[in-house]
Amino acid sequence: MRILIYNEGRDEKIKPEVLQVYPDGIGAILADIIRELPDYELLDILSMYDIEEKLTDEILEMTDVLLYWSHGGNKQFLDELAQRIQSHVLRGMGFVVLHSAIGCKAFKSLMGTTCSIHYRHDDFERMTCCNPQHPIAAGLPLHIELEKEESYGEFIDVPKPDDILYLGWFDSGEVCRSVMTWNRGYGKVVFLQPGHETNPSYHNPLIQQLIRNSCTWATRTFHLPNLPTDFHQDPSLQANL
Repeated sequence: MRILIYNEGRDEKIKPEVLQVYPDGIGAILADIIRELPDYELLDILSMYDIEEKLTDEILEMTDVLLYWSHGGNKQFLDELAQRIQSHVLRGMGFVVLHSAIGCKAFKSLMGTTCSIHYRHDDFERMTCCNPQHPIAAGLPLHIELEKEESYGEFIDVPKPDDILYLGWFDSGEVCRSVMTWNRGYGKVVFLQPGHETNPSYHNPLIQQLIRNSCTWATRTFHLPNLPTDFHQDPSLQANL
């Protein structure tokens, strides 16, 4: 399983409290999490500061799963690069979207909606599994509790998921679909709600297992070769598939 990590990296530079929770940054903790997978290769950890030169078609062609965390730089992300990610997902690459990356351009283009949410900071969350037979829930308990997490509340403006794995309930009274999946073209997409940059959710062993399970489920099982990256926008090419 060849995994590429994108961690925006902006919050680590402008919020000292992020490094109090994740001293080496969010990208580093995500890399530590996937190292527990039995058979994996970490291709790279990209950030918004090197993305233009490093997020090439060549590396995405190699990538089985793109694990993606972003936040305040979502609007600054280049449209061309978001379209490149979208195209590779449609061709078979897995896409695991973490927390505030729900607002990233690539995810929004795959969903075709605003992906807007309601949110508030530092709330207790209980996640309840509502689909325990799904591979993403394998080995996980019925409930996962997080003492502090940013609450996401409905309505979350995404299309109807293929599967809802967990529902989140917060002390504030908000509820959300906290783990959802979609098939898009030949690729699989997972959204995982936990992971606010100043909350220690990625240190939680159950959330770590949830991320690993998501990568395993979403990993590329089909590779559509030798087509231009914008093939999905060309009706003549679609007709020949």
